[in-house]
Amino acid sequence: MQDTTIEDRKRELRNLLDQIEAHPEKAFTEERKRVAVLQGMLLAHEKAQD
Repeated sequence: MQDTTIEDRKRELRNLLDQIEAHPEKAFTEERKRVAVLQGMLLAHEKAQD
């Protein structure tokens, strides 16, 4: 089993944001929740690197 990397999280975030942008007429409720989680994880990682 592979570990999830920061790059994996960045790719997932980019994919979700692209989907949301491509279809603004949809709510994407669960996807938006996941975006918030991913952004939090990436921010925490960046802060830990300082």
